[in-house]
Amino acid sequence: MKRILIPAGGAILATGLLAAGLAGTATAASDVASDPMAKSAADAKAIAQFWADSNGAALKAAKQSNIWDNKDVAKLKSKGGYSADTKPGSASPIGQEKKASTKVQNVNMPKTIGKVFFVNGKGEKRWCSATSIQSKYRNLVATAAHCVYDTQSNADTMSKWVFVPGYYQGKTPWGIYVGKQAFTHYDFDVYEDYDRDYAFVTVYNGIHLGGGKAKQVSKSEFEKYQGVKEAKDVEITRAEFRKCKLDPTSIQACWAKRGTNAEPTGPDFPGAEVTKVEVSAEKYKAARVGKGNGFKFGEPVTEIVTHSDAAKYLKLQKENPAKYPATVKQDARGNWTITHYYTQQWYKPGTATKFFKTVFYIVEGYAKDAGRLGDNVGGQGVAWNQPTGKYVRVFGYPAAPHPDGHKNYTGITPKWCYGKTTKKLVGSAAKKIEEHIALKCAMTEGADGGPWLYKYSNSKRLGYVNGVTSTFNDQDGNDRVDYISSPYFDGETAAIYKAAQNVWSGKIL
Repeated sequence: MKRILIPAGGAILATGLLAAGLAGTATAASDVASDPMAKSAADAKAIAQFWADSNGAALKAAKQSNIWDNKDVAKLKSKGGYSADTKPGSASPIGQEKKASTKVQNVNMPKTIGKVFFVNGKGEKRWCSATSIQSKYRNLVATAAHCVYDTQSNADTMSKWVFVPGYYQGKTPWGIYVGKQAFTHYDFDVYEDYDRDYAFVTVYNGIHLGGGKAKQVSKSEFEKYQGVKEAKDVEITRAEFRKCKLDPTSIQACWAKRGTNAEPTGPDFPGAEVTKVEVSAEKYKAARVGKGNGFKFGEPVTEIVTHSDAAKYLKLQKENPAKYPATVKQDARGNWTITHYYTQQWYKPGTATKFFKTVFYIVEGYAKDAGRLGDNVGGQGVAWNQPTGKYVRVFGYPAAPHPDGHKNYTGITPKWCYGKTTKKLVGSAAKKIEEHIALKCAMTEGADGGPWLYKYSNSKRLGYVNGVTSTFNDQDGNDRVDYISSPYFDGETAAIYKAAQNVWSGKIL
């Protein structure tokens, strides 16, 4: 559920109140709403792994955001309009690219843009467009607030939120950047006012996942490790088995795999060999501790596995539950685990017996720090209280069909629009829109959250974010999107941005 925020002094500022009645005054600190996302590095790592598992299967399965339906694609209406509440201002971009050797427009796409992926309140994997922007710690993403806050389910922030700059068909060339803290306007956070449909999200250092190598470790190191790990049974000689400490209450004890003609016996029989039998959690919990048939064989072994490994085991378990009785779970952080439980069965010595010991491995190098977002792709500047009627270049990943069903875009590669902003407004009472600016553009949903770049330089691939795509509109009534709109970036927007741009997020690894 959404938090109920109480502004300083107890006064609730309705949409447009400052612009209409207090133009030029400073924005109150209570306009800034902030919400935690991934609360720890361990949480963030699990979220990144959720999206990266199985060669980016979850990334590929995600679909464009679905906040807008056909009845929302309406004609722009001019009424009222924005009011600049302070002097124009800006923050310069970071990073600079060399001038492109060709003037083909696609070559000059900014490295800063990408997709934000999240799981909404319905459990659906979705994405929007976004960009890296200037900040003190080079860790900030700008997008639409409806791509961060789940308005459809009245939840708080979206689950498993990440930013992937340069995303292409499951590839994450600059790494995955997990959201740590979301900043938006109080009016959107509480009232879902689309005049404030923008958000600034701090992200952890990026992370690259995959390509790790297994390393043998002790049982204690295995238990402490929070990444991918596994326990393997390795065959040893009879002589090595005899040297082992025969303690079946320890999971590290050596054990025997009986032959087909092996005779069951008890632990007191001369030369008796113990094997371990995998059982269900219920049967294990009911077993006693000590030496004896049916007694516990050491502590349970819990492995952190990938999504694909968990899926394979669940399939086998469905086909033969007696042979695959382990417990498979996914925790709140997105980690998949398989826990194995064993009991003892003793046998007389046999010539066909094989001997084993349990060896523990962690997958080192599976995760690698990718560094800060702004260091890798740069960051666009930010501008506010700028005049309309100026040229902007808008980037995004449109994917949805037009209202008439015609589908122009795939969402695979970024697209752009170019033109002058207007003062036309979207009169949507449901979304409380009164102060949007618009641009002639046919991009559809999936492009929402994408940056509107003022003073964009094709050679540097940098400009100033002066809006983000919020709505899609049909101006000529032919059931095709032909205009998009953005909240007007004013002094209140600047206050939200400034609150976010000074917050450090840290590393995952």
